[in-house]
Amino acid sequence: MTPQSKTKILILGGGFGGLYTALELERLLDKDRSIEITLVNRENFFLFTPMLHEVAASDLDITTIVNPIRKMLRQTNFFDGEVSSIDLIKKRVIVSHGIDTSHPHELDYDHLVLALGSVTNFYGIPGLEERALTMKSLADAVYLRNRLIEHLEEADFECSRTVRQPLLTFVVAAINDFLREALKFYPNLTAEMLRVVLVEATWAILPELGPELGDYAQKKLAGRGIEFRLNTKVEGLSECGVKLSNAETLPTKTLIWTAGTAPNPLLEPLTCTKERGRIAVNEFLEVPGWPGVWALGDCASIPDEKTGRPYPPTAQHALRQGRVLGQNIAAAIKGGAKKPFVFSIIGQLAAIGRRTGVAKILGFKFSGFVAWWLWRTIYLSKLPRVEKKLRVTLDWTLDLVFSKNLVQFMPLRSPVQSAAKLDVSSPLPTVEAAVPEIRAQ
Repeated sequence: MTPQSKTKILILGGGFGGLYTALELERLLDKDRSIEITLVNRENFFLFTPMLHEVAASDLDITTIVNPIRKMLRQTNFFDGEVSSIDLIKKRVIVSHGIDTSHPHELDYDHLVLALGSVTNFYGIPGLEERALTMKSLADAVYLRNRLIEHLEEADFECSRTVRQPLLTFVVAAINDFLREALKFYPNLTAEMLRVVLVEATWAILPELGPELGDYAQKKLAGRGIEFRLNTKVEGLSECGVKLSNAETLPTKTLIWTAGTAPNPLLEPLTCTKERGRIAVNEFLEVPGWPGVWALGDCASIPDEKTGRPYPPTAQHALRQGRVLGQNIAAAIKGGAKKPFVFSIIGQLAAIGRRTGVAKILGFKFSGFVAWWLWRTIYLSKLPRVEKKLRVTLDWTLDLVFSKNLVQFMPLRSPVQSAAKLDVSSPLPTVEAAVPEIRAQ
């Protein structure tokens, strides 16, 4: 059979949605040489995002939560590159790759899967996009970890209180334990100097888990020194600090922004129907009016008949959407009935540090050590590949005995490049370039 006669399936994006679509297609279309599957992703690894904050907090090593896509997909062609444009009319996608001289490639398709995910939404707040840190990628987590350690190092020998305080003020909660445990290695710093503030626009933290678990989490975190600003919004970020809607300004050098997402900009030029920027699909994950085009995950608006609203863009939804989509594409090619996507949330969990957590599973509520243990057990079971499960288990075990690692991971440099330290004051757009050599092994 010639390559031209093959049915080509092109998957854009290697997150939960795209990867699990490819895995399901491989399972259903095993050894079918008349079908060619290609997955395009800007990185050569699959990132297990639920554990991303543990890399930033030095609970896990950098590579333990990433899996090489080439090791996970045995029959799928993998293209390590950037999607430049999508032409639905001509059924082709332009992708580019290359480090020194990026060059374009044209990929045609019979079936196109849009699994491009989302980007951080800064809501047009002044200074936020230029100065805030995000937690969307592995590079973000490493950059944040470097920033935290750099500020501790700088503050340890800073004589001026007015200069030191912004260095030790962090507007987020996830890294509180890491910072407080690290203080014992900085003789000139005390716990009273450290200030961690959580800003929440709603009436309580973790509102999706209900008031009971939200109150429990807030009390636990407050007992660990975290300050709260509830019913408060961020209105701006500058060299002076974070401006809040309650007229308060928090002097800080570090704001970690995790308050919203926006559809991938690559979707904007597409002429198919959208809902709030996300591709509108039917219950089979098909894009109406465009045969052979499918969408899922963060970039798709998928109707939930039970609620009348789109399904939320979460990992547990995208993973299951990928499996359903793989079955539907196989049915479209081989013949058979397509399966609608129907899913009800099994539960929600959150780890809040120091072996405590909150969880709501099948209507039952848990808190404390049991919820923390459930969080780790469930997510460990979802982490792909036995090798990575063992590595995470080992890291967690060692974390019970040894203190957290305070080593900064500097970007690798060629002999002709400067050996200067990473500039932690660099704006966010340079974050992705901060650790370009991280590759899954």
